[in-house]
Amino acid sequence: MNQYREIIINGIWKQNPSMVQILGMCPVLAISTNITNALGLGIATALVMAFSNAGVSLVRNHVTPDTRIPVFILIIAALVTIIDMVMNAFIHPLYLVLGIFIPLIVTNCIVLARTEAFASKNPVLPSLVDGLMMGIGVTLVLVVLGAIRELIGKGTLLSGIDLALGPIAKHWVIHVIPNYPGFLLSILPPGAFFGLGLIIATRNWIDQRNKQKTSQQMVNVNLDASAPA
Repeated sequence: MNQYREIIINGIWKQNPSMVQILGMCPVLAISTNITNALGLGIATALVMAFSNAGVSLVRNHVTPDTRIPVFILIIAALVTIIDMVMNAFIHPLYLVLGIFIPLIVTNCIVLARTEAFASKNPVLPSLVDGLMMGIGVTLVLVVLGAIRELIGKGTLLSGIDLALGPIAKHWVIHVIPNYPGFLLSILPPGAFFGLGLIIATRNWIDQRNKQKTSQQMVNVNLDASAPA
């Protein structure tokens, strides 16, 4: 259980691909204009990462070093094709919005990096969990960034949710700031860089604060231990 706990913490916080490793930034910055787009791409990426890790772990002992990378990419490409076809069939409007970024998951360095760094060296279940947690870590960053950009840019949350869930979801849009004129810069590419920088800075601040608290607690314990009885 300690192994899985460490995998979960690494994927969501310590080794988060978007906040710590800074991998696969193109889709993160391009698609995160609102929560709906971010969540759609994030879920697709998480599913591909989970099952590609599992697939690579299954065949890791049956491929030669020379054919390792082509086999890994082939597994990833097959899974991306399945996700692409499913989204095209069931959530076509959102699929059109996400466009080329769904097929481009094949070339996303996050996916190949985890298959090479973790799945090629570990059993199936830990590899599946690792891929899923890394994907969830990316999804969380995408959703938070999308929420920041949408809120500042439009004054709403869940804009475009009907693209994924149909016309019934049109009334689910939350107008946080009524009659908001909008702030275009937030939705444009510079807004993505500002928002992601804010998220990374916040994470680093939290980590630094926790380290200071831990250091202070250790100092207090040492002082108490060295104090005369």
